[in-house]
Amino acid sequence: LHFFLCTHFANTSLMESSYIQDCGFSDTVFYRGRFASVSSVLIWFSKISLTVWLLFLQGFAGADMCSWPQPPSPGVDVIGKFQCTRFNRGFANIWASDHQIVAYDQSSVQIMLDKSSGTGFKTRVTYVHGFFSAAIKLPTNNYTAGVITTFYASNAELYPNIHDEIDFEFLGRIPGEDYVLQTNVYGNGSTNTGREQRILLWFDPSAEFHQYSILWTSESIIFLVDNIPIREFTNTNVLNGQYPAKRMYIYATIWDGSDWATDGGKYKANYTYAPFVASYSNLILSACATQGSEVPAICYTDDGLPFWKQIPTTLTKSQRASMDWVKSNYMIYDYCQDTQRYPTPLPECRKVAEAGEPWEGWEEL
Repeated sequence: LHFFLCTHFANTSLMESSYIQDCGFSDTVFYRGRFASVSSVLIWFSKISLTVWLLFLQGFAGADMCSWPQPPSPGVDVIGKFQCTRFNRGFANIWASDHQIVAYDQSSVQIMLDKSSGTGFKTRVTYVHGFFSAAIKLPTNNYTAGVITTFYASNAELYPNIHDEIDFEFLGRIPGEDYVLQTNVYGNGSTNTGREQRILLWFDPSAEFHQYSILWTSESIIFLVDNIPIREFTNTNVLNGQYPAKRMYIYATIWDGSDWATDGGKYKANYTYAPFVASYSNLILSACATQGSEVPAICYTDDGLPFWKQIPTTLTKSQRASMDWVKSNYMIYDYCQDTQRYPTPLPECRKVAEAGEPWEGWEEL
C-alpha cells in the first residue's frame, strides 16, 4: 500500500513534500518535474499488479474448501445393534468422585483432570468376551500434552502378575498437532511385551462425540472407531497363551502420563490449561457377565455372547477394506515394524512385501 500511494500520488498536489521524502524520493526531483515519466511507469505497473492480486483473491474465494478424506463404508452398522447402558446400572466411580459429573438421566458422564487429581470409573462386574463401546469427546484444550484419556478392559487388580488388558489410549497434543490414538493388547502378564499401534484420526476427536468399540471373542479382538475397524488382533498358537482370556472390568480414566504420553515424554502436562475434561456417552455393555469369581462355562464359547447372531465376529470383506484404508492413511506406529525395539519380530508378526516399495515390512497375523 505504501508503494502504491507513493507511485500514484507522486505527481499530484495531494502529496505533501514530507510524505514524498518518506517515500524515499527528493522533493526537488518532483518539483522540477523530472520524475514524471518514471512515476507514470510505476503507476501503470502498480495498477497491473493490483489487478493480478484481485484476480488471485477472486479465484481463491471460489475454490473448494479442504476436507478430511472419509474411509470407505464398512457395510456393517455394529453400534446400531445395541442398547445403551445407564451409568448407574453398569458403572461406578473408582477415585476422586469430585472430579466426575454424571448426567441427571445417567446417560453420560464427564471426568476431569487438574493439578490435584485425575479420575475414572469402571464396570460393577467383570466380563469374559463381549462388545464394549463408548462415545467419547476428548478435552478441547489447545494444549493437552501429557494427558491420557482411556477406555479399556483390564483385570490387573484381580491378577496382578498375570493380568490381561485391551486398550484405547488417547495421547494428548501440543498446539498445531493432532491427538494420537494408541491401541494395545496384553495377555497373561505379557506387560514387558508392548503390542502398540498408533494412528491419527480422520476427524478432530475433541470437536464432537465419536464411538470407540472393542469386540472381544475367543478368536480375535477388533477395535472400531465409528463402526470402522482400525485393528484386528487374532488369537493364534504362536502367541503362546499371551491372549486375553480371563474375566475383566471395563474402565475409563483420565490421568497425567507426562513421562511418555506426548512425543515420548518431551512435552509434559501443563496445568495452566486445566481443567482437562473428557465426556463419555452411549455406553454399551453387551457381554458375558460373571457372577463374582465364577465364570459360566458358556462365556468361553461364542454362543455365550448376546450379540453373536446380530453382528459378524470376524471381519467382512468391506470391513477389512475400511481397516486397510485406515492403516494405509493414518497409521504412524506399528510394533511389528519397530525393528529397533524388536530386532526379531514377535511371533504373531508376519513378513509382507510392501507394494511398490524396495523393502519388506511386518504386520500382525
